[in-house]
Amino acid sequence: MPELPEVELYLHALRSRIIDRTLGGVRLRSPSLLRTYDPPLSAVVGKRVTGLNRMGKRIVWCMEDDLFLVFHLMVTGRFKWRAPGAAVPRKGAHGAFDFAEGTLLLTETGTKKKATLHLVKGGETLRALDPGGLEPLESDLESFRQALLKENRTLKRALTDPRLVSGIGNAHSDEILLFAGLSPVRRTRQLDEDEIARLHEVTVRSLKEWVDRLREEAGEAFPEKVTAFHPAMVAHGKYGEPCPVCGTPVQRIVYADRETNYCPTCQTGGKLLADRSLSRILKGDWPRTLEELEESTRARRGE
Repeated sequence: MPELPEVELYLHALRSRIIDRTLGGVRLRSPSLLRTYDPPLSAVVGKRVTGLNRMGKRIVWCMEDDLFLVFHLMVTGRFKWRAPGAAVPRKGAHGAFDFAEGTLLLTETGTKKKATLHLVKGGETLRALDPGGLEPLESDLESFRQALLKENRTLKRALTDPRLVSGIGNAHSDEILLFAGLSPVRRTRQLDEDEIARLHEVTVRSLKEWVDRLREEAGEAFPEKVTAFHPAMVAHGKYGEPCPVCGTPVQRIVYADRETNYCPTCQTGGKLLADRSLSRILKGDWPRTLEELEESTRARRGE
């Protein structure tokens, strides 16, 4: 799922292409995309895009007449910029948004279509779509502290809860927690003031660095392969690879269709966190420390 840096990349690419441009038409192929009916989608046709904003992981088009198009790409929704009047693909496309300068396609892979589009009128109605989490790049230490301690959650859950902190998901939370040296299952109210300050500093720095990195990589081209996973990440999606800080193999917790990656040495004092699926199967054979993991690995190899 595109997270804060990836959404900012889309906004960066879209601003030069559609701000102050008139939306000439909308060709909607997937009726399930649109989650509102009043005003009708036809109300934005012929209207000028006056601004673009981010609302957590949502992309907001500000239109004339106090209208707002709010896109949530969810897991696999993506934008693609094409030549004016480009055909809407028969497979995997929700629709097209036509401008004189080009056509913006909205696509989504997979059979489960989760991307959404809302058309609302007025700022108050727009704000009702906002989960209300703290914008981390606009936060100071005290506002971050208050958001983090609002509920006694695990750090992983707190950072990815849009009601607490806005725009951070599974991928970037792994990167943040690794460099903050904090366990993903540590409770927020267990942190001391130095740890909260460190987490705030790393969160802001990491997100800013990723925003800058993605913009630099894309240049003036419209980004085609936007994903929250990036090869340059050092924790997320790097199971079994060496931690860049200490060299310990990155470990993981798997639950449902999500995976949390962490370094046992840097984040959990050498303790392996229980995997909700595999640890229940292995029970007493589940390794608790890196040493036990290495011993079981050697045993399997017959060393």
